[in-house]
Amino acid sequence: MLEELSGKTHVVMSGLCLITPGWEVVEHEGTRVTFRELTPRDLAAYLETCEWDGRAGAYAIQGRGAALVKCIDGDYLNVVGLPGALLVRLLADRFAGTYGFG
Repeated sequence: MLEELSGKTHVVMSGLCLITPGWEVVEHEGTRVTFRELTPRDLAAYLETCEWDGRAGAYAIQGRGAALVKCIDGDYLNVVGLPGALLVRLLADRFAGTYGFG
């Protein structure tokens, strides 16, 4: 999987659902992640860490996997696993006095 991502851009998609007795909202967020060109040595070194084990995308951007990434376009927290900017926006829309600035 990491070989396939090498030198390419992929989109990390996360879903978010907020449910209360009075309302429900379902949204999604995408973040574009571009990997640098990875050498066989890069791949071997990362695989040796076992950090990839159990990861949906075979890397952990919040750990050593950050060294695999050239750049991201979007919410970093979405790549980690929770679309934080989306969550804050949804909460601010519903509870402006608590989570927003107004």
